[in-house]
Amino acid sequence: MRINQRLFDHYGIDTSKDLQIRGRCPRPFDTVLIDKQGSCYACECQSWLPQSIGNLNVMPLADILCSTTAERLQGSIIDGSYRYCNSAQCSYILDRRSVGVPWNTDTPERIIRHIRLAIDNSCNLSCPSCRTRQIFDSDKSLLAKRFKMADKIIEFIRQQSHTVNVHVGSDGDPFASLVYRYFIRHSKSLVNVRYSVQTNGLLVKKMYQKHKDMFGKLNVLNISIDGASEQTYNRLRRGGSFNKLLENLEAIKQLKLNHGFELILHFVVQKDNYHELEAMSELAESFDADRMWFNRITDWNTFANFKEMDVMDQRHKNYDECISAIQRLKDREWKVLIEMPTLLT
Repeated sequence: MRINQRLFDHYGIDTSKDLQIRGRCPRPFDTVLIDKQGSCYACECQSWLPQSIGNLNVMPLADILCSTTAERLQGSIIDGSYRYCNSAQCSYILDRRSVGVPWNTDTPERIIRHIRLAIDNSCNLSCPSCRTRQIFDSDKSLLAKRFKMADKIIEFIRQQSHTVNVHVGSDGDPFASLVYRYFIRHSKSLVNVRYSVQTNGLLVKKMYQKHKDMFGKLNVLNISIDGASEQTYNRLRRGGSFNKLLENLEAIKQLKLNHGFELILHFVVQKDNYHELEAMSELAESFDADRMWFNRITDWNTFANFKEMDVMDQRHKNYDECISAIQRLKDREWKVLIEMPTLLT
């Protein structure tokens, strides 16, 4: 498979650059993301490294991981150029540049330890920053194809002698998706699987009884919220209920004590919620979250005027107010770890 230069141009990635990074990012060596078409990517975010290294519907995952394209992307990490990486968006590059923490200079092992699933975008919400309508795939032929893809991934994990961490829910909600529920149901008996789950949190309490075994193997529970008040939440998490969210967060607080997973709350900063940065951090502390992630909004072509939403754009009329809100957040002491690398570029 050849490098698709148009992809990199689309994401504004200069493939002639040389960042001269001495450290070695492990992600192109130990991580694979798989999307709903079966395309595989040597990173945990498709927009950070948009070149596919192969397709699961065409060839086995083991062969994809050894492809010449995968080796070429890995080579750009080994030589320190990071030429194929989106250095304007990758939170790892941005975070390490802002605090000066290097990666290990040794070349990472070429062993897949992390699989990120983006094989179904079904969700019980239709958040404006993500989609224009609710998406729920139930077509039998489509589901059959995705179940087959899930089976291939499960079989790959079964053949590994080491632990594989699977991130479920990069594109939809794992507890709303029939595909993700199928994957969880058929993979949780594997002795070498661990999970990281990304969810809006509204179905956790309901689904816990069906997936207790999965929670016993859960490393990280990520909850996307985007609002610390009922008014803001209901506007930005379309179809959700703030009261139901709080009810589930209370249940999650107890599940965290029972199972020992890490709890991370996520907040996409935009025009309608930047004033709630401190309130969101207070909410995170009240439910014993370990980390609070604030991310800059990304353009997924769901807004008629994205620039109006992107309050972190220096040309935005509320930019200075947003920066002041960030500064107030930084000036306070927090029990929860606050992370916002994409806001500090």
